[in-house]
Amino acid sequence: MNAADPRRWWALIVLAAAQFMVIMDTSIIGVALPDMQRDLGFSQGSLQWVFNAYVIAFGGLLLLGGRLSDLLGARRVFTAGWVILIAGSVVAAAAGNAWVEILGRGIQGVGGALIAPASMTLLMMLFGQNPRELGKAMALYGAAAPAGGTAGVFLGGVITEYLSWPWVFIVYIPIGLATLVAVPRLLPATQGRRGSVDILGAIAVTAGIALAVYAIARAPEQGWGTTVWQAGLALALLVGFLLIQRAVREPLMPLGIWKTPGLATGNIAMALLGAAWIPMWYILNLYLQQVLGYGAFASGAALVPMTIAIMIFMIGITARLLGRFGAKPLIVLGLLVLAAGVLSLSLVRADGSFATDVLPASLVAAVGMSLAYIPAMMSAIGGARPEESGLASGIVNTTYQVGSALGLAVMTAIATSRGAAELGNIPRLTEGFQAAFVGAGVVAALGGVLTLVLMRRPKPVTGEGGQRKRESLAA
Repeated sequence: MNAADPRRWWALIVLAAAQFMVIMDTSIIGVALPDMQRDLGFSQGSLQWVFNAYVIAFGGLLLLGGRLSDLLGARRVFTAGWVILIAGSVVAAAAGNAWVEILGRGIQGVGGALIAPASMTLLMMLFGQNPRELGKAMALYGAAAPAGGTAGVFLGGVITEYLSWPWVFIVYIPIGLATLVAVPRLLPATQGRRGSVDILGAIAVTAGIALAVYAIARAPEQGWGTTVWQAGLALALLVGFLLIQRAVREPLMPLGIWKTPGLATGNIAMALLGAAWIPMWYILNLYLQQVLGYGAFASGAALVPMTIAIMIFMIGITARLLGRFGAKPLIVLGLLVLAAGVLSLSLVRADGSFATDVLPASLVAAVGMSLAYIPAMMSAIGGARPEESGLASGIVNTTYQVGSALGLAVMTAIATSRGAAELGNIPRLTEGFQAAFVGAGVVAALGGVLTLVLMRRPKPVTGEGGQRKRESLAA
């Protein structure tokens, strides 16, 4: 498909829709969680695995997905990702118990890990030769992420309230089939290249992440003795992953990438941002339904102002501020504002209300998230060489997902240990949720402090190259 072919814009719609669906998959299940808990027999502590099974598979396999996209061809991997996502959706929708549901969510995550990097590769193939068109394409593609998060929250409530929770997965099936029909007509065929796949490294990093999350999530029930050895084994797997990366000829993550300016500190910020934001969003869903007694539709609608605020700030305000002030001040401010919002949510009451206990604090948290996310992402990938930008992007997305999973496991363990496991006991539920909000707020504040201390502001760049660099950071 050449640059003048008008089909490239239709192809962009397919790619943006894929990004939309992958992100929506993490948000659409939020308001359905209590219904799934009741029907499938999840405990309060194990319910998080409906979210974490997807996130661990998605985050743990993103680098492998990018490598496969290079070797097998992006269109083939994109297609395979949708086939797997559809299969996972069928399993998740048909689940009759908790373990089958977790399996289906994990399969969905595998599909997402193939779709996301292949989409980016295809987008660069279609628009990479024209910087002006690439900017427009990236803006549309980037806007699909917050749009997916917003739509997921609302649609999850509508579907769960007026149909039933399996439909939050069934909706992916016709969309996925339509995408598969459009792929050969709209997306360019891509040739792979010769090379090896670091399967052992992929297994080590994914198993290490999964075991670390499992150990933390199970800590209140199994005690510290078992938790410590499980965490130790998880650490050994992750160290093994690093050793494998040094030893193999074509690693998933060449360790030299970490010399890229801003990559390490940007990833720290993204990990702690995910570890604060996702637990807040998850616990807030439970508070609205299990304490305030909201139904699925009302709970989804209650979260819409927050998600709309994120979309408005990310698209309309943060990019302009980034071009004017740079990444570091916005990351620090954003994480501290997020901390203020989440800590305000720790004041929720057993007899509280949406207008006073939830809305103001959630909007403050949304502003903080919006200020920090794009600058942290750009800080992590902005210093990478063009040939390493895809790898840097994969690493930072993986870091955010892993931070989200670990943060959710920690905050759920805190909430459970403080009474959130006592369903029906509203005061104890509230006490547990308050403790989780405090924990998430502390994580966000820590992220702001570490960014302030560790992140170096980029040196001023002059000349034509510097102008291009500033324009790319402001885009």
